[in-house]
Amino acid sequence: MKLATYKDGSRDGQLVVVSRDLATAHYATGIAGRLQQALDDWGFISPQLQDLYEALNGGRTRHAFPFEPQRCMAPLPRAYQWADGSAYINHVELVRAARKAEVPETFYTDPLMYQGGSDDFLGPCDEVVVPSEEWGIDFEAEIAVVTGDVPMQATPDEALEGIRLVMLANDVSLRNLIPAELAKGFGFFQSKPATAFSPVAVTLDELGDAWQGGRLHLTLQSNWNGRRVGMCEAGPEMTFHFGQLIAHICKTRNVRAGSIVGSGTVSNKGTEQNGRMEWPKGYSCIAEKRAIETIQDGKPSTEFMKFGDTIRIEMKGKDGQTIFGAIEQKIAPVVR
Repeated sequence: MKLATYKDGSRDGQLVVVSRDLATAHYATGIAGRLQQALDDWGFISPQLQDLYEALNGGRTRHAFPFEPQRCMAPLPRAYQWADGSAYINHVELVRAARKAEVPETFYTDPLMYQGGSDDFLGPCDEVVVPSEEWGIDFEAEIAVVTGDVPMQATPDEALEGIRLVMLANDVSLRNLIPAELAKGFGFFQSKPATAFSPVAVTLDELGDAWQGGRLHLTLQSNWNGRRVGMCEAGPEMTFHFGQLIAHICKTRNVRAGSIVGSGTVSNKGTEQNGRMEWPKGYSCIAEKRAIETIQDGKPSTEFMKFGDTIRIEMKGKDGQTIFGAIEQKIAPVVR
């Protein structure tokens, strides 16, 4: 099934069930008012939501209405946890190669992860508000999952059983603030503002055979200012699958229902063409494009985002239809 949260003036919005083709929706009133409520009692509530979903797809509901992504908050407008990994080691290799740094061997066996702010997510069409262009505004196209309860010391296979929903993310980064923060040795903070998520979150059965072994084998599309810059394959080069990412968190703690875990920037390796490396799949963040330029030409030439720029992030199924809806955002200054 497909679930979204409509804006209603409250912090947590109103849960709606959305049709498979994203054409219509129906409030889940009477079953669950909020998505967190459904996650807290998934075994009891999800079958009721599934019944409503099937009725909606079959045209058997009396109060369906056209689905409008512009009215959506993030599927979980605020969450108990937002933990973002860096599961695509190619991204790490490129960024470190650009600054002539080696990739530690442990990076290939133990995932990188940071804990971001989860109290204030952006909806899929909300503006990305930033105080200054000088901070190096960047998008990051990612996959994310929402979990149920997963116990401490869960294995990767056990952790996979805890995944309830899948969605897309734009993990906005302020690149020019990152070096000073990382130099303190305490990780990201001000350099990671509010993250945005796709209009809908979907259950694993909606993905069919594209979901294999904790990886989503589909193409993640990124369009910057209307120009397609990324057509990255999300499955084959994901070094750590979602079960491994969740198990990484579970090493020392329980993961509770409503936690969100991100994949990190989806990234594909380049290929050698006529003696020069090329990246035919493009990129899912500007920092990676700048790293490629630095490796090839000695310095970056692509600038970060400016006020008024737009980013669209979307993933289509094998039938060519959008699965999660699109993240469509504009970069905007703070208005005082």
